[in-house]
Amino acid sequence: MQNAATREVTWVSEPVADPERCILDRIARGDHNALAELYARFQVPLFRYLVQLTGDDGVAEEVLQDTLVAVWRSAAGFEGRSTVQTWLIGIARRQAHNTLRRRALPLADVAELEVVPARGPEPEDAALARAEREELAAALRCLAPAHREVLVLAFVNGLSYREMARVLGVPEGTVKSRLSNAKRALRTLLETSEGVGS
Repeated sequence: MQNAATREVTWVSEPVADPERCILDRIARGDHNALAELYARFQVPLFRYLVQLTGDDGVAEEVLQDTLVAVWRSAAGFEGRSTVQTWLIGIARRQAHNTLRRRALPLADVAELEVVPARGPEPEDAALARAEREELAAALRCLAPAHREVLVLAFVNGLSYREMARVLGVPEGTVKSRLSNAKRALRTLLETSEGVGS
């Protein structure tokens, strides 16, 4: 028989529930406060993403509202195969494309994305580091929407290649190629603007 001093105590901890998944579960049960919590958590990154995708603050706000309605209707269908953020961005993207299609605003032709010529090893990192914030924002606005989108997903929303592939509905290899081409196009714009300003 063991005495109390020599007995080992084994602590069993329950897995920590994902708070964002818990919010979706509450939304699925009809909790309006949970929808407000989700909005508070993701409003800023979703709005930034949508502004870059649509190019218009008003359209982005409209699409964000449509996204929340879609989340309200489909929260019970979240299967957990991605993060909540990735799932939300996917919904926002579909809503934006539907809105832009209805308004007949042009989306970038994916074939355009492959025409930027490669110019040696990746010096775009140095060009990006030198660019001032306003200059970078102006250059981003000049990019094709699909280039802007992949850059925002990667560098603003911090999505992995796998998450971006899920959001965009393309293979990871395509995401890597698109991101490389987008960085190259951005570098070219920044170098061009540096040449004009000097």
